[in-house]
Amino acid sequence: MSELEYDYIKTDLTELLEESEEGLERVKKIIVSLKDFSHIDEEAFAPADLHKCIETTLSVAQNEIKYKAEIIREFGELPLIDCIASQINQVIMNITVNAAHAIQEFGSIHIRTGTQDHKAWIEIEDNGEGIPEHIINRIFEPFYTTKPIGKGTGLGLSLSQTIIEKHNGLLEVESTPGRGTKFKIWLPIKQI
Repeated sequence: MSELEYDYIKTDLTELLEESEEGLERVKKIIVSLKDFSHIDEEAFAPADLHKCIETTLSVAQNEIKYKAEIIREFGELPLIDCIASQINQVIMNITVNAAHAIQEFGSIHIRTGTQDHKAWIEIEDNGEGIPEHIINRIFEPFYTTKPIGKGTGLGLSLSQTIIEKHNGLLEVESTPGRGTKFKIWLPIKQI
């Protein structure tokens, strides 16, 4: 083997090892995020960090979002919230992925958090197409979807509303066609 071939193999091998390490780190991060997202066997209310729920969900949904929108975080101070974290993750996922799908080109999704009157809130606002006034009252109906066949089941928002009601919370929506949509999730800090 010539000196030139040896140098090439040595350089190539180093690059391959670095790429493999980076790939393993990405896989590790995905596995940790999926584990945090799913909270397998979790059915009881327990104190949870909503900011961690949001970040975990964004990590899991990254491929659905990254080519559609920039995520802009505006997090306020939040105490731990009594909830079933895996279910709240699912709600955040449903609303955030819907927001990304509503954006035609490349836009933004603002995620804000805060507290008011012993309740925590999460606001997810996009600058997508918005929801026409004549259908906004139907978006929480099971199987209702405006997406093409094969692109949506029409269950995401219905399920999200059911989960938030189970948590003694409220799911609100405001939309302006052509300007975007804002969902606001209200959750009691402590379950009674």
